[in-house]
Amino acid sequence: MLDQTPDLFAPPPDYAPRSTWQRDCSGCGACCAAPDIAALNKPLGMPCLHLGTGCLCQIYSARPEVCRAYTPDWVCGEVAPGVSLETRVARFLEIYGLEMVDTDGLEIDERPRSGIASSGEVCRGDQQDRFR
Repeated sequence: MLDQTPDLFAPPPDYAPRSTWQRDCSGCGACCAAPDIAALNKPLGMPCLHLGTGCLCQIYSARPEVCRAYTPDWVCGEVAPGVSLETRVARFLEIYGLEMVDTDGLEIDERPRSGIASSGEVCRGDQQDRFR
């Protein structure tokens, strides 16, 4: 019997094929920073408060079900090569056509970025306080 499970790493028709090397979690932190996570009261595009040094979850054993259920897919291969958490988050949001909007109604790109690691910074624990 053939496996009927869809290949989560097959890109949509309008995206170029990706390398097959990235089929597991790369630890890039994008899934902990880009999407909004209601169970953690985490807004879109802002790193989770529990994302620590080396993009490791500080509450991994007690993380909410939404985080436990997440499985890497083709988007991981698309965002993981980004040089910083900021570039990975930006690419993630671009793929899904999402825009971050602040509570004042301005798109995030219309004001200085204060929540996402600046260009060139990789997920580092000493930046954690900036995300609170």
